[in-house]
Amino acid sequence: MASLTPLAFAALGLLAEAPMHPYEMFQTMLHRHEDQNVKVRPSTLYHQIGRLVDLGYAEALGTAREGNRPERTTYAITDHGRAELDAGLRRMIAEPADEYPEFQLAVSHVDNLTATDAVTALRARAEALRAERAGYDEAATGLQAKQLAERYWLDVSYVRGMLTAQIEWLTATADRIASGDIPWDGTAVPDPAPQKDQDTTR
Repeated sequence: MASLTPLAFAALGLLAEAPMHPYEMFQTMLHRHEDQNVKVRPSTLYHQIGRLVDLGYAEALGTAREGNRPERTTYAITDHGRAELDAGLRRMIAEPADEYPEFQLAVSHVDNLTATDAVTALRARAEALRAERAGYDEAATGLQAKQLAERYWLDVSYVRGMLTAQIEWLTATADRIASGDIPWDGTAVPDPAPQKDQDTTR
């Protein structure tokens, strides 16, 4: 099984819907805000579609010209490509991947900050994520207005749900540190309580 870049995988998913030419695929990805999931540029997308063809996952159907526009080649997914897409989707959705996010690393060492700095940083991140969530709310509203079927933008609602969960955790944790509910001094592990000498006499 060949390894596909995220962009190539996204392109394969679009071709599973219907035959398309690369520019149409690019516009569809922007329309659905899929550029939030993968970094996409027209030149890179053309290159990845060429790779899909080389792997036998896609095939060229023909080339056509509309008006004064350049010739555009339409591509379609092959049976081999559909099998690869299905297998990849089942694996990616069912099996958690090993990921090493920067924030998780930072949280594991946040005790090196003062309590005040930790609270300030956590609340700043929560505020930034609120702004990001507002952007996803706007995207969802736009997609609903365009009457795009919800199954095509479940990723938008997923990311919004994850942002909401992060904001809640950040806010609650900052409040607990600020209130002293999470002590910010003392040893990492409490000293064991001294044991009383046992009376061996009867």
